[in-house]
Amino acid sequence: MDIKLLLAADNPPLSVIAAATVAGVPLSFEPSLPSGSAPLFVFSDGLKLHGAYVLLRYLGRIASHSNFYGKDPFESGQIDEWLEYLPIFDKGSEFEAGCSYLDSYLLTSTFLVGHKVSIADICLWSALAGAGQRWESLRKYNKKFPNLVRWYTSLSSEYSGLNEVLGMYVGKKGSGKPVPSNLRDQDSQNESKTAVDANDKVKSPSRPEVDLPYAEVGKVCLRFAPEPSGYLHIGHSKAALLNKYFAEKYKGRLIVRFDDTNPAKESNEFVENLLKDIETLGIAYDAVTYTSDYFPQLMEMAEKLIRQRKAYVDDTPREQMQEERMHGIESKCRNNSMEKNLELWKEMIAASERGLMCCLRGKLDMQDPNKSLRDPVYYRCNLIPHHRIGSKYKLYPTYDFACPYVDSVEGITHALRSSEYHDRNAQYRRIQQDMGLRKVHIYEFSRLNMVYTLLSKRKLLWFVQNGKVDGWDDPRFPTVQGIVRRGLKIEALIHFILEQGASKNLNLMEWDKLWSINKKIIDPVCPRHTAVIEEHRVLVTLTDGPEKPFARIIPRHKKYEGAGEKCTTYTKNIWIDYADAEAISANEEVTLMDWGNAIIREVKKNEAGNVTHLTGVLNLEGSVKATKLKLTWLPDSEELVKLQLVEFDYLIAKKKVEDDEDFLDVLNPVTKRETLAIGDSNMRNLKHGEVIQLERKGYFRCDGPFVRRSKPIVLFAIPDGRQQSALG
Repeated sequence: MDIKLLLAADNPPLSVIAAATVAGVPLSFEPSLPSGSAPLFVFSDGLKLHGAYVLLRYLGRIASHSNFYGKDPFESGQIDEWLEYLPIFDKGSEFEAGCSYLDSYLLTSTFLVGHKVSIADICLWSALAGAGQRWESLRKYNKKFPNLVRWYTSLSSEYSGLNEVLGMYVGKKGSGKPVPSNLRDQDSQNESKTAVDANDKVKSPSRPEVDLPYAEVGKVCLRFAPEPSGYLHIGHSKAALLNKYFAEKYKGRLIVRFDDTNPAKESNEFVENLLKDIETLGIAYDAVTYTSDYFPQLMEMAEKLIRQRKAYVDDTPREQMQEERMHGIESKCRNNSMEKNLELWKEMIAASERGLMCCLRGKLDMQDPNKSLRDPVYYRCNLIPHHRIGSKYKLYPTYDFACPYVDSVEGITHALRSSEYHDRNAQYRRIQQDMGLRKVHIYEFSRLNMVYTLLSKRKLLWFVQNGKVDGWDDPRFPTVQGIVRRGLKIEALIHFILEQGASKNLNLMEWDKLWSINKKIIDPVCPRHTAVIEEHRVLVTLTDGPEKPFARIIPRHKKYEGAGEKCTTYTKNIWIDYADAEAISANEEVTLMDWGNAIIREVKKNEAGNVTHLTGVLNLEGSVKATKLKLTWLPDSEELVKLQLVEFDYLIAKKKVEDDEDFLDVLNPVTKRETLAIGDSNMRNLKHGEVIQLERKGYFRCDGPFVRRSKPIVLFAIPDGRQQSALG
């Protein structure tokens, strides 16, 4: 049967191509999938298989090469374990750690599994070869990993086809990832097209054509499971929107589940606002559940595991326990009898003095290289009342214990988890296995990280509690409510997130890109108004101006009729910004926007040299093209309104705060600036949340509409994607 490999031009599956080469399976190639898509096999009878690992396993089963997918089910299982581990090489920070672990493993092994090359070996070879210069530098100039280098060199020598595969690839600029040479011309064309599209009017978000492994239409069940310990932020939004995307694509169900297992951090306020934010994102869900709904069943499961000797109660002090886990040292309590463990478990339930010293741990593998499998904690005592069920319980399950249980019993088919949980995926599966529950597929995606931004809810809470912001909806916060209050349209956020698709690459994203998308959405439709900065504003007297003010009705947006109309008053005396007045010379012709030209005859200054007054005459027949200065202006009228223009900057002054760095050391000293201004009388009608453009000043969102003349209208400045710092 003929097999065609469909792939994205910017994401060729090196492991699949290499495996097909070694397995002797002929493939034809077609680079027709959208950017970031998973590879796809299309068979001559029209059947399809999706996803790199699915394709690898298929090749392993049909290969002429014996034992390519293991000689028996156990070896096949070992190969699956390696396939789940090897994505560690995609994490730049963990590349050398992965090399170190593999070097130790290959000290006594010729191949990863058994005594012959398998798809696990091919996948590892591809991960190293695909790392490009990083691996080549380690291989050629660094002697730290001799066993891994021996294995790599041996495999490359034995299977010359691998070198031919590698020779077909070239490093793609800036990514460190290979691209087939026969796809380079198409890639260049795509980049040129992208550059052209960037100048066009914003289009509807192009959703990522990403497939969910093992998914069947109508049978998929997903969950978005935030902890109610803060408001939804932009990082959570990616998970929420990807769940929505897959639920819609496969006509499946989506459950919103609150992971409420830590009463010290959680509240009903957070539950209510998370639901509000989910609805703001336009996410429809089928049910709302709570992990606390399952507390009785989780308690029964914990006791069952104790009786099966798969869990034990430990009274080791926390710091000592962490140290023992780090070094693979078994706890003194690990081999307590079942009766002893049940006795201490009852003490925990009662929260007795003895029970408060204990925790329940899973009995997994204290020698496993993956430290998450070294007897993780399942239950801890906590005397703080729960926000939903009060003081009924004195102990609560950990997320690591509760999540695999609830996912399985709720019928979840696929658990979407960010790649920061990668090392805990094996723990998730092992716990489900020990519980005897149905397996749930894990689908990884990269966490969304933004420059100059903290996404830790603990750190965000510090800003709230210490009065550094006005609340969780502060415009300087990366929460959904915060960025919406600052003027971001949800359409822009959805476009921005879906544009990344379900990429597993760890990226630090720029806010400028998001705000640029937002500008393309608001600019074609938002009304235009005029404002003059209050401080040092300058009066201009037009000696031949109208003795009696008159008004005209003009569009609020010259290219968008739907923005409505506004009334502009024309008077003999008008106000302009001091910065404009300072730039004008005597006898210079200027353009007064929405009126015509004028010639400034006299520029008056005070003793300090500051401009105080201008005098001029109208020249309405003058050419607008001939003037250098196009001025916004306001009539000298009592109808003008007071404005408070508010600009914001990042809360921290460093693009990325490292894990070992205290964020308090990089706080931005000034993050908010308020400027008083006057505006045209039409702004009395602005509604809360309405977005406008102040001519020559930028985009603003109305946060405080007109109430009375003495109280200014509050307008929040909306970034347009061009400035690095609003207050710089």
